[in-house]
Amino acid sequence: MESSSGQTAARILLVEDDASIRRFVRLVLEDEGWQVFEAETARRALIEAASRQPDLLILDLGLPDADGKQVLAELRAWSSMPVLVLSAREHEQEKVAALDAGADDYLTKPFGVPELLARLRAMLRRRQQLGAPAQGSRASFGSITVDLATHEVQRAGQAVHLTPIEFRLLSALIAGQGRVLTQRQLLLQVWGPEYLNRAHYLRVHMANLRHKLEDEPAQPRHLITELQVGYRLVGLAG
Repeated sequence: MESSSGQTAARILLVEDDASIRRFVRLVLEDEGWQVFEAETARRALIEAASRQPDLLILDLGLPDADGKQVLAELRAWSSMPVLVLSAREHEQEKVAALDAGADDYLTKPFGVPELLARLRAMLRRRQQLGAPAQGSRASFGSITVDLATHEVQRAGQAVHLTPIEFRLLSALIAGQGRVLTQRQLLLQVWGPEYLNRAHYLRVHMANLRHKLEDEPAQPRHLITELQVGYRLVGLAG
């Protein structure tokens, strides 16, 4: 099956127990030329994910037979397919728990169709990039180029000095490939488990990174805060 652009259509598994929401989202996705499969329970979601092998999964957390985070935990035991959580749960603890459980992104109901589609397209692009052959140790976003092997960073061709902590933080965001990384994930990766209660470390070093890498640190275009959840790097190119 091909999309209207002539490319192979993305295969998306939609897991949602509300029939009206499921029907609405399906129509939106099919209008993009994507192929949609449906499941309304956690058990059916795992069966469909294993049998259909979709490119991406949209997951509601409030399923009738299990919490969606349980689906995530079981899925992550054997699959790295991108997962967008689409849920009415808006408390930060729920968002953090879902992202820590393995979700790639989180969108709260009610949602806007343009934002939903933009997030899905970004996730599909990242999946395609990750499936492509490795292109070396260089990454870029905006006017910034980073050599992960030599630890060299340039902004508009000029060398930028980053401290070891700043470079580890930037490397973690690059490795996230545009995903939301929770504060817990970043503290673990950059500082270690003994620093999990020191979120202020993360805020200070992120502010320093923005001052060194963003054109307008107070209104960053690339080093983005997901309020009370974590951070993501936007605009990354391999």
